[in-house]
Amino acid sequence: MKTFDHRLNDSWWALRVALGLMPIVAGVDKYFNKLTDWGMYLSPYATKMVPVSTSTFMHLVGVVEIIAGIIVLSRWTKIGSYIVMVWLIAIAANLMTTGMFYDLAVRDLEIAVGAFALSQLTAVREEDTVAVKEQGSQTSNQFV
Repeated sequence: MKTFDHRLNDSWWALRVALGLMPIVAGVDKYFNKLTDWGMYLSPYATKMVPVSTSTFMHLVGVVEIIAGIIVLSRWTKIGSYIVMVWLIAIAANLMTTGMFYDLAVRDLEIAVGAFALSQLTAVREEDTVAVKEQGSQTSNQFV
């Protein structure tokens, strides 16, 4: 019987909780600006292209982040982790075009790699679950 190694399972849970909760926390804070003034991270290029105020745009960003975090914490972890990965790459690109915040852009790219790792661990975990179920049904069919 194939079983998912507990070390991989522990890693999966750590990534899932972190990559699920932190976007929710950051998304909610887009409405309160307690962690930081999020608007200062918006690229001048983006402010010219976006047809709404910086504050309104950050509120929309917050909604996307909250939804992405919820998806990661749901049964659609693999899809959610891909969304978080792409979102973090987009944030890094935005930060790079500000002419500063390069350190934060690098950090977000590193976290994006963590989101990719979560998607891959989830795929393996899902395959393992299917294999265990199939093996269980084969065992129960032997007794019929």
